[in-house]
Amino acid sequence: MTINILLVEDDERLAELTAEYLAKNDMSVAIEPRGDTAEARILAEQPDLVILDVMLPGKDGFEVCRAVRQNYRGVILMLTARDEDFDQILGLEMGADDYIAKPVQPRVLLARIKALLRRLPSAEAPAGESEKLVFGQFEISQSTRSATLNGYSIDLTTAEFDLLWLLANHAGNVLSRDDLLQELRGIGFDGLDRSIDARISRLRKRLNDDSESPTRIKTVRGKGYLFSKHDWN
Repeated sequence: MTINILLVEDDERLAELTAEYLAKNDMSVAIEPRGDTAEARILAEQPDLVILDVMLPGKDGFEVCRAVRQNYRGVILMLTARDEDFDQILGLEMGADDYIAKPVQPRVLLARIKALLRRLPSAEAPAGESEKLVFGQFEISQSTRSATLNGYSIDLTTAEFDLLWLLANHAGNVLSRDDLLQELRGIGFDGLDRSIDARISRLRKRLNDDSESPTRIKTVRGKGYLFSKHDWN
C-alpha cells in the first residue's frame, strides 16, 4: 500500500531531494511550500502523514498544526530548525505526533516516518497484548485506537493514544522516561527531552486529572509515571 505524504517545506531544493528519497522507498510525496495554503490541503487530502516545517511563509508550522489537528487524524511530524526544548514542546502542545531537528539525515527521517506509520489505526495489536482495557468508567481499545471516559469519546492524537495505551497496558507499574521513549520512539532518554512530560500534561487534561495532584497518571518522583488501576469512577 502506497503511503501518501504531504511535505510542507519552502526550501524548494530540500523539498525536492526529500521527496525523491522518500519516493524511492515506496512513498508518494506531494510538496506544499506555504503554510497559509497547507492547512486547506491537509484537511482536503487527508494524507497519511504530514512533514511540517516550522518556518514557513504565510503561516508558521505551529499555527498550521494547531489549526488542522482537530479534523486531521493522520500523523504530523514537525521539523524544527533548532534542537531547543521550546520548539519541541510547543509543537507537541499544538498536536504534533513527533518532531525532528534540522538538518536531518534522510535515513533518520525515513526511520522516524516508518516508526510513526506503524502506529496508524490499521496497525494490529502486538501478539499477546490485550486489545481492550477497562478501568472503571475508562475504556481504551487498541483495535479501534479509541478511548472513552464516562461514556464520552476522548479526542487523542496518534502520539497521545500510543502513550496512553502503553501506560494503561502497564497499569500499576512505574514506567521511566527512558522506558517510554525507547518503546515509542526507539531512542533513550538524554536527560533533556521533555516530549514525554508534555504529552503526559496533555493526557491529564483530557482525562480530567488534577494537574497539581494527579491520581490517574501519577508522577513517581525520580522514577517516572504510573497509570493507576483505580480512580476511574
